[in-house]
Amino acid sequence: MASNALALLEGGTLRLRGALDRAAVIALWPQLQALPAQLARLELGEVERVDSAGLALLAELAARARKAGHPLVISGMPAGYNELSAAYRLSPDLDFNATSAAS
Repeated sequence: MASNALALLEGGTLRLRGALDRAAVIALWPQLQALPAQLARLELGEVERVDSAGLALLAELAARARKAGHPLVISGMPAGYNELSAAYRLSPDLDFNATSAAS
C-alpha cells in the first residue's frame, strides 16, 4: 500500500502530514535519517493517525535529539498517539527509558 505521508523540514521544525503508519515509515526513513542535529520541534498537527511503527519512528527521532543534547518539543496528537504512548509506557517526550514512563 502506498503512503500519503509527507515530511517537511522548516528551520528546526519537522512537519509531518498524512498517516504515519508502517508504509509511511518505510517511505520516510531514508529522508528522516539525514535530519540535522539541530531539529527542535516535531509538528504532528496534520498527521491523521499513527500506528506502532509510526510511534517507533517518532521515538527514534526524539532519542536522537536527546542524544544531541536537546529534547524535541512535540505538538499535535494524532489519532492513536496517546493510546500507543500509554501502551508502550513512553514519557511525554517519547523516552522509553524515562523514570516517569515506568510509573
